[in-house]
Amino acid sequence: MPKEVCEVTHVNEEAVKKVQQQMPDLSGVAKFLKALSDETRLKIAYALTVEDELCVCDVASIIGSSVATASHHLRYLKDTNLARSYRKGKQMYYSLADEHVYQIVTVAYEHVKEGIANGSDAN
Repeated sequence: MPKEVCEVTHVNEEAVKKVQQQMPDLSGVAKFLKALSDETRLKIAYALTVEDELCVCDVASIIGSSVATASHHLRYLKDTNLARSYRKGKQMYYSLADEHVYQIVTVAYEHVKEGIANGSDAN
């Protein structure tokens, strides 16, 4: 299997400079993606693309966990601005923070699904 590296070193200084000048601080994006990199939290986020809002008990049932575990993951999603919550009587409901989160979760799923259908596994 060939190595996937350049066989010679030739740096395109103009391209490197252009990218370096336009590179924003991506720490917030890394935190955002880290929150979704946990499979349980991703399942919760996906569930919230199917239903606009779910209470903590619903989420616990969907992911097969205790209410405390579901609550922990939901709080993490809220703390990283992926979800929002509100209380209705004695129940706490969660939804995705906005359309961007919905799009990221659904597009990521579609991307992986298409990759599998085309014969390339994401692993």
